[in-house]
Amino acid sequence: MQADRPGAAAPLSDEVGPALSGEVLQRVFLQSHEAVLVCDAANRIVAANPAFVRLTGYTLAEVAGQDPKFLASGRTDPLVYESMWQALQETGFWQGEIWDRRKDGSVFPKWVSISALRDAAGAILNYVASFTDVSESREAADRLVHLAYHDPLTHLPNRLAFESQLELALRTCERDNSQIALMLIDLDRFKNINDTLGHHVGDGLLRQVALRLRESVRASDIVARLGGDEFTVVLPDIDSALTAASVAGKLQRALAGSYQVGEHTLYATPSIGISVFPSDGRDGETMLRNADTAMYHAKNAGRDNYQFYAARMNEAAGERLQMENALRHAVSSITPTSSQFSLHFQPQMHIESGRIVGLEALARWNHPTLGQVPPTRFIAIAEETGLILPLGDWVFWESCRHVSALRKAGIADIRVAINISAQQLRHENLPFVVRGALACYDLQPSDIELEITESTAMQNPEVTLEILNQFSDMGIVLAIDDFGTGYSSLAYLKHLPIHRLKLDRSFVKDIETDINDKAICSATVALGHNLGLELVAEGVETLEQRDFLARLGCDVLQGFLYSKPMPAELVVDYLRGMAEPGVCAANAVPRQG
Repeated sequence: MQADRPGAAAPLSDEVGPALSGEVLQRVFLQSHEAVLVCDAANRIVAANPAFVRLTGYTLAEVAGQDPKFLASGRTDPLVYESMWQALQETGFWQGEIWDRRKDGSVFPKWVSISALRDAAGAILNYVASFTDVSESREAADRLVHLAYHDPLTHLPNRLAFESQLELALRTCERDNSQIALMLIDLDRFKNINDTLGHHVGDGLLRQVALRLRESVRASDIVARLGGDEFTVVLPDIDSALTAASVAGKLQRALAGSYQVGEHTLYATPSIGISVFPSDGRDGETMLRNADTAMYHAKNAGRDNYQFYAARMNEAAGERLQMENALRHAVSSITPTSSQFSLHFQPQMHIESGRIVGLEALARWNHPTLGQVPPTRFIAIAEETGLILPLGDWVFWESCRHVSALRKAGIADIRVAINISAQQLRHENLPFVVRGALACYDLQPSDIELEITESTAMQNPEVTLEILNQFSDMGIVLAIDDFGTGYSSLAYLKHLPIHRLKLDRSFVKDIETDINDKAICSATVALGHNLGLELVAEGVETLEQRDFLARLGCDVLQGFLYSKPMPAELVVDYLRGMAEPGVCAANAVPRQG
């Protein structure tokens, strides 16, 4: 009814119904909650009910005699009106959604039903329209659509919307023969924030990260949250990969500043992987997968950097996946009598007495087809995948079994050091595992030593302190491994119930020639002794290193100078041989200074 009327339609058959009085019909017209508008055959308004007045703001006097098209907002497609008039001509009825404008200028969507009333000869007498404001239902529908395509936390497009927008951008770039860059962004060590401060703090950080990302790129660029702490930025129509590199550096700087979330000042650095269309993939799935590969390469390169995808990364990712699958199978296949894993032991020599006082238990993996897999390769994968928990439990129980075997062989004064991972230390069952293994093999707490790395000690400090206190109260010796390689707080470390510091091999390696390594070793030994701790130096391979460390006052040495890690079956003979008169005295060096 809001456009010029075409010719009249053929008459329709009458429908028979109960007779209604004029009074009843008038009451229906006046009291209806739907707006009702009646027009004559020329589509001029002849009647409007109170609901129409309330909805539009116009009185009957203001609209009488006008064509209803004056209500049109301009937001309805002209084809809709054409379809409406065609339906009224052919069937005498039409319904659909139209946008109108109220007297105050505001626009609103209405759902309208229009009927053409005809006389007995089929000529149109009137048009009757009834309609309601559907703004609320439209808004509700829009909210549902928004929720379906947007992340509720950051309000960025979600994975579903991202995939759709990326495919559209790829088709456009393919048509225009241009390039597009996809960046996959992962926040470094974000899990630590959630674990220590709670998810509400982590959510606050993610909202601020999303805002910084959006503000750092063009309005035409796509920014989305894929889930967790993983975001993506798509740069359509770039000149070259150098443009992507420039934007990646800008994003690094934007995200590197501090964040204030409640009372907490936080820092979050990004690892960014970049793939470029068309060289790194011609479809969204391939580009995202390759950007993911590049992002993990950025993680392995030390985090807080960006890396472009290269085919060799895919090869490395494939090798890693093969290694992970093999590791999962090896861990799940461990039985009391069979395992691809074994323990080797490296002796620790007490400098002053020249005696072997301890052994460090080290896991080894001999795969049927991969052969001997270095610990530097499989331990990191075990930690990333969570396999370190079952593997670590096996190492602990197997170490205790070998300690029991030493005792039965008559070797009673050797303590075995067992490495504990960060995941094991966070697990509430660790104290029960330790007590259970000691009881099972009838061992004393003093028979073992637990080693944790410096970085592990700094994670979740309150939980770490509580668990280490339990072990110390039991009488277990505790050691900080790889000391000097992390970012520890000495104020915190002094409160830990530790007994030994292990000086990392990276400082010992060049101690004869590097004045910095000499200074670090000297300071660490002095610090440890001032705290009442025993100092153990790893990686000792030469007599010169041994002599220098002895002069510093280091207590215990460990390294190839004394023995490489040896299989468990050789340990008893080695220890008995070292205990023979005159054997270990040759390696002993009197303490000086």
